[in-house]
Order: sequence, then structure tokens, then C-alpha cells
Amino acid sequence: MARYIFITGGVVSSLGKGLASAALGALLQARGYTVRLRKLDPYLNVDPGTMSPTQHGEVFVTDDGAETDLDLGHYERFTGRSANKQDNITTGRIYQDIIAKERRGDYLGGTVQVIPHVTNHIKEFVLDGNEGVDFVLVEIGGTVGDIEGLPFFEAIRQLGNDLPRGHSVYVHLTLLPWIPTAGELKTKPTQHSVKELRSIGIQPNILLCRSDREIPVDERRKLALFCNVRETAVIEARDVGSIYDVPRAYHEAGLDREVLAAFGIEPAPKPEMARWNAVSERVHSPEGEVTIAIVGKYTGLKDAYKSLMEALAHGGMANKVRVKLEWIESELFEGADPAVHLENVHGIMVPGGFGQRGAEGKILAARFARERKVPYFGICFGMQMAVVEAARNLAGVTDANSTEFGPCKEPVVGLMTEWMRGNELEVRKTGGDLGGTMRLGAFTAKLREGSKIAKIYGSTTISERHRHRYEVNTAYRDRLEAKGLMFAGTSPDGLLPETVEYADHPWFIGVQYHPELKSRPFDPHPLFASFIEAAKAQSRLV
Repeated sequence: MARYIFITGGVVSSLGKGLASAALGALLQARGYTVRLRKLDPYLNVDPGTMSPTQHGEVFVTDDGAETDLDLGHYERFTGRSANKQDNITTGRIYQDIIAKERRGDYLGGTVQVIPHVTNHIKEFVLDGNEGVDFVLVEIGGTVGDIEGLPFFEAIRQLGNDLPRGHSVYVHLTLLPWIPTAGELKTKPTQHSVKELRSIGIQPNILLCRSDREIPVDERRKLALFCNVRETAVIEARDVGSIYDVPRAYHEAGLDREVLAAFGIEPAPKPEMARWNAVSERVHSPEGEVTIAIVGKYTGLKDAYKSLMEALAHGGMANKVRVKLEWIESELFEGADPAVHLENVHGIMVPGGFGQRGAEGKILAARFARERKVPYFGICFGMQMAVVEAARNLAGVTDANSTEFGPCKEPVVGLMTEWMRGNELEVRKTGGDLGGTMRLGAFTAKLREGSKIAKIYGSTTISERHRHRYEVNTAYRDRLEAKGLMFAGTSPDGLLPETVEYADHPWFIGVQYHPELKSRPFDPHPLFASFIEAAKAQSRLV
């Protein structure tokens, strides 16, 4: 039977519960165990799909088409295990399911309440589908004391009693702030956080304490005494140079050993850390540096491009170079010469996005890359803007645009109203709901034999994850290909363009899907590895 590890957070948000959960999962794998990670989000949205990236960060998409929290990206990158729609749930989805049951009469006239109906739904979600898994790690979003999180804390409290003895452990992640005027780390915020947790019936087994410096022995003892945990269970979680140092740092601090001890698993199987040692070595021992400009519209919050940043780092690891990112707000280019910002970069990345703001700047970035022969990688919206640029400036379609921005004379990019998922036709309507209505999840694409992208993949059949509702219009394909923009990849039926490229350019590729979602530190995505390789070659020319 699976054992359950519940990860909660205290003192402040954004401490890195998702990263801590992912790193712990990786450490348990290193000891030979199988793991599954799940995220409970207290917000009322059904999923993060309609939330602004500047508020919530990126939306991570799974193979089965779920729009999920970005922490699931950490889970996948660190464990290599693909997540699915059963690994993330929100308060909104829980209430949606419960109200649907109530309307059907499933509760037989009973009063529907937070306890037991909401908490039971949460428990069913946590326990479902874990056959054959050794450990299930469950991260609770938010911070202890948040009113919206109370049903989740109550549910995991109940699970501590429902599960067999010795099958649940609670890990509490907190912050030990350094007060310069006092010259010491303060434990009081953690004490209050644990007190809040205990007041709702949860006694943490392990404290994972974030700090920017070593925790003195006296402070560890104080935390152990006042928080009612063993002194060895006060684990130091110091800041590190790279997120890929976290598994090794937590292992050296004893987190995985202490978790297994809390389950009574002693002596624990010896861990195999070679993979993570190798990843850390590649991060800290580069043989050069390349500069990549990310021309986007959400650059004010880097978490909006979390998977993209990591995939570029993975491409750097594959090429033994450090990838330096230049974040450029695409609106800066509108009415200005992009050369001022792009003259000395070694590669240009235009990522996904929604809406008209900044679109013209992305088009100018694509033109600069095409004309100056700078490696260009356009993802989703970045591919679409590259196609619009080619239509305007190569094919003579001066009014080329996207219907996403409103009615236009030359809809080179248009709303997709129907597509095939397997053998089923999916249909969407203009003006319909926005949530969950895009082409979401993994779809197969066919790549043209001999194309640059087919050579990069080493295959003419690929499967990649999508998240978009607008498509490049194939009615313009012949005119664009006549000017050199090859439609190198399409859906299996040939109706939906998936990739474009220029044969006479060192490296200019646009893809309609999101390859960054499948990149791993120990298995970099081939497109990112190839893009950074091209940027490395460009660095010798600049």
C-alpha cells in the first residue's frame, strides 16, 4: 500500500514547496522507490487556464490535456514521471463536482456541507489511482492559516487517522528570516506557523527550514523543542546556486533519510545520486556562454515562462554552455529599431502569449532574426507571428494579421473551430467559454522528410503538447512556401500546420506546440539542444 507525504507551507508564500516536493520525489526515486506527486490548490478557479500569467505564472499542460499549476512542471522535470489531470485539483473543481452531484440528486436530499462532503472529495482525489506506487507526495498550495486552505488541511488531518498507522508523514516548509540588526536567525515565525498547524490537528513530523545561511545548533534545538519534533527532523534548506542543486543539498541535509525514518524504514536503501551529481556538474562547469533574447509580453514575472527557462538551461547543459537570458518586453520594439536590443544576442526566442498587446514587437523580432540570420525559435504565438511577418514582408500580403486581434482582410492566422482528437471531432464556437476550450494536450505531428526539424528529432513522427485556439491558415501555404518558408510539419491529416522553417537560414524554426513542457535536465528536448547549439555557433560570429 502507498505511503503518503503531505507537504505544507508556513510563514510566507513562494518558499518553494513545489520544488521541495519535486526534489524529495527525486531522492526517493534515487533510493529505488516509485513516486507520484499531486498538488491541491485552494483557489476557486476550476483550473489556472483562464488566469493571467502575471498573477499565477505559467500554465503547465499535461499529455491528457489538463491545464495545471506550474509546480507539476517541477514534478515532471525532477522525477521524469509524466503528470496527468488526476494530479492537480482546485477548490473550484471540487465545488463544481459537488454541485453537479447535488443537482443530480446524488446526496438524496441531504444537506451538503464542507465537512464531510468537501473533505471527502479531497480525500478521494488524494487516494485514487495510487496502486503500485510506493510514495504519494501531496503538496497543499498556499500557507497555513489561509482561510481558503482550511478544507484541505482538514482533509489531510483526517487522512492521518484514516490511513494505517505509519502510512502518513507531514513535512512543513517554513522560513527562518535573518534580522541584520539583531544579527541572528529568528525561529519565532516558524514556531507560530507550527502552532497554527497544530491547532487544526496536524503535528508535523519534519520541519524543512529555508534560510540563506547555516542554522546554528542552538536554533535547531529551540525549533525541535517548541515545535515538538526530533532535533534530527529540523532540516536545513539553504539557498543554492541552481534548482538542480536542490536534490543533492536536501540529501546532504538528511531530508530523505529523515522521511524514511519517520515511516520506520530503517536502514534505508542506499541512494544512487550519480544522475543528480552529473546534472549539477554540468550546471556549474560550463565551457562558454550564449545570450538568448526572450521577446515576450509577460517578462515582468519570470514564472510566466518557467518551463521555457528550464528548457533553455537544459539546452545549455547539452552543449556545455551557460545560457544567459535577456528579457525584452516586446512592446519596446513598436515604433523603434529592434537592433538596439538584439544586435549582440546569439539567439532570439519568441514564446507563446495571448492577445494583441506586444504582437507587432514580436513580428519585428522575427524579421530581425530572418534578415540578420540570427537563430530564431518561435513557440506557439511566436510561430504565428513569424508566419505573419513572412506574409507581410516576403509574400506581399501587406494586410496579413491574426483574427485573434479582431476582423482582418488577410487572416493568415485564424480561429480554429474544429479538430480531430484521435477518432473524435472536437468543435468550438466563437464567443464560447474560454476555460478548457483550446486544443490542449498531446497531439501527433508528421514532419517532412529531409526537413531540418525532422533531422533534429531523428524522426518524421512526433507527439507534443499544445495549448492554443488559433492556427496558421493553410490557404496561404503555397504563397509562403514559394518565398522560402517551408511548412515542415503538419497534423497527420495535413490540415493544421505544426512547424515552419527556412531552409536558407542557419536556424529559424517555429512550432505551434510547446516543446518546453517535455524537457528534462537529464534528457534535454532536442529542439532546445539544437537551438542552443546554433546560438553557440552564432556566438563565434558576433
